[in-house]
Amino acid sequence: MMSKRKPPRILTVVRKEQLTPHMLRVTFGGIGLHGFPENQEGAHVKVLIPQGDIDPAEFVAEVEGGQRPVMRTYTVRHHRADENELDIDFAIHGDGGPASNWALAALPGDYIGLFGPGPKKMTYLDADWFLLAADMTAIPAAAAALEELPKDAVGTAVFEITSEDDRQKIDAPVGIDIHWLVHENPKQRSYQQSDFIRKMRWRPGYPSIFVAGESGVVKELRTHLYQERGIPKEDTYVSAYWKIGLEEDAHQIQKRMAAA
Repeated sequence: MMSKRKPPRILTVVRKEQLTPHMLRVTFGGIGLHGFPENQEGAHVKVLIPQGDIDPAEFVAEVEGGQRPVMRTYTVRHHRADENELDIDFAIHGDGGPASNWALAALPGDYIGLFGPGPKKMTYLDADWFLLAADMTAIPAAAAALEELPKDAVGTAVFEITSEDDRQKIDAPVGIDIHWLVHENPKQRSYQQSDFIRKMRWRPGYPSIFVAGESGVVKELRTHLYQERGIPKEDTYVSAYWKIGLEEDAHQIQKRMAAA
């Protein structure tokens, strides 16, 4: 007899905040958040989207019974354990997927399922300097990583956004230079981040690196960093979060096949 899956946490919407035209913050709470590990800002979680008019108990029973729900990967942006609140930022596109569409329509009291958290992305904090590159989908993770850095950290962050108004306030160390590059159509390949990083002044010493975003951009930066710059893979986080023309499920399958 097959054992049941571990049940997801059930979190309910407390409020929403439109951070920028293309970034929506949803704050969750509820008893399902009790016991969530602290200090997990920047870690990933799996968000399970209920379909149709289904109550939380029935949704949990379906997941435990082996039914695969619509599931997407997101980042813990903030967790305030004393207030029992957790923030997840959703990048909003014109033809958004099931998770961003859910977030746009969500009302206080609506719920999601949640698995996680997984590991944090940038864990080597004793580097001489830091380099971060992210698009709209990865800015929540990169921003959380920046806010975890030592206050005397130095380095460069290169963020690609959909419009000038998508700049957001990040509590980064003053020694981190943040550059905002506008790319209005995420469906079209962009070379701005890779061009910027290829041309930027390379600081002396050993860097800790975070790169995440669209598959083609990440592949090009991976080649530049590992092959052309000779950066060791240890203490770097380089990951394709999505690929133009593919939904997340298909992209994850493709990533697993490539890694096999």
